[in-house]
Amino acid sequence: MDCNPMMITSHWPSPAKLNLFLYVNGRLPNGYHELQTLFQFIDRCDTLSITPNHSGEITLANPLPGVANQDNLIWKAARALQIKAQQDSSQRSLGAHIEIAKILPMGGGIGGGSSNAATTLVALNELWQLNYDFDTLAEIGLHLGADVPIFVRGHAAFAEGVGEKIVPVDIPERWFVVVRPKVSIATAEIFQHPDLTRNTPKQPMAQLIKGTYGNDCEKIVRLLYPEVDKQLSWLLQYAPSRLTGTGSCVYAEFSSKSQAETVLAQLSDSVSAFVAQGRNVSPLIEALADYRSAKY
Repeated sequence: MDCNPMMITSHWPSPAKLNLFLYVNGRLPNGYHELQTLFQFIDRCDTLSITPNHSGEITLANPLPGVANQDNLIWKAARALQIKAQQDSSQRSLGAHIEIAKILPMGGGIGGGSSNAATTLVALNELWQLNYDFDTLAEIGLHLGADVPIFVRGHAAFAEGVGEKIVPVDIPERWFVVVRPKVSIATAEIFQHPDLTRNTPKQPMAQLIKGTYGNDCEKIVRLLYPEVDKQLSWLLQYAPSRLTGTGSCVYAEFSSKSQAETVLAQLSDSVSAFVAQGRNVSPLIEALADYRSAKY
């Protein structure tokens, strides 16, 4: 039997992702870059606690310092979905109060903001009983950020074009040591750098997935940010290691949790780092299935 979820608080994971490879194939006239990249989620998550209501307002329990609500991706995602519902069915009373327990770093290249937006869309779609499919939610999410649709759909994926062409994939779910140097890196800074590699030849997805992984942005980030270069050099002593996305986080991959934890234990206490496992199915999608099962 379906119950009314209004005024009941539920908790939703907002997972990080890693770019297992990232290649820049060219620059378009509009300034965007053509890419080929491989996304996989990890089981390291922010948590959004959401209480839907009939106030017609979106409120945040803990706004980001120095960031207006209108610029917060959680608020923007909730508002975009609210507007969509109003346009489609004249629902004016949909509201929500949202609180985030944040552990994913900003500017780290692991998708924290995009993931927060996607979790907001998926959770409120369920809590408000709107019944939009993932295609519709992904379309809303695309206007909030290029990576948001990946998090909405919730499956490891190969992406190309400017990130809008997405093919779900199943790849080994390895263990990772993820290290966050104490810097925040803006994507625009890296993609605007004159020395960024922009001519890596496109290759078929199957060939890329079976090949040796790399990141065309890594050289520029290491050049500009000595802290990133230092941590990546340290990780490379132990395992294949790379930059993820265009942020500051670097990671090494291992075949077992114990291997990853052994390397983590050797890091200085002053370094922010954690062990996580790759996940082809997002923890958000698993939470959605669990929520639906509990309703009946």
